Amino acid sequence: MKISLLVLGSPLAGASADSAYHYADAALRAGHEIPGIFFYHEGVYHGNAFSAPAQDETDRVERWVELSRRGPSELVLCVASALRRGILDQAESSRRSRAAGNMHPAFNLAGLGLLVAAAGECDRLLTFGT
Repeated sequence: MKISLLVLGSPLAGASADSAYHYADAALRAGHEIPGIFFYHEGVYHGNAFSAPAQDETDRVERWVELSRRGPSELVLCVASALRRGILDQAESSRRSRAAGNMHPAFNLAGLGLLVAAAGECDRLLTFGT
């Protein structure tokens, strides 16, 4: 089965993002395909390369990166949500005259059209968060 995920929850608040990760991990282990994971609203914080959790905390950015390699699954940040929250790739950083980009290189920026296309190509689209 082909499954796409929509992650709305912040990596630091609530359990929805953790639930999304654990669901994706279990689905991949069961042999399902997850071609894309789309992060929207507060979920875009999962793509922040400058995130630095304490040693005794889970590195939520790196675990998505590891999962995407296993999938393989594309990690996509909604461009509008990301820019609004200060998550920029190198191209946007330069275009907006910022000192540096802070988006993890394993993630991509894209519009909602990509989410709509993924929903049409998959058997299921699951949403995590509010």
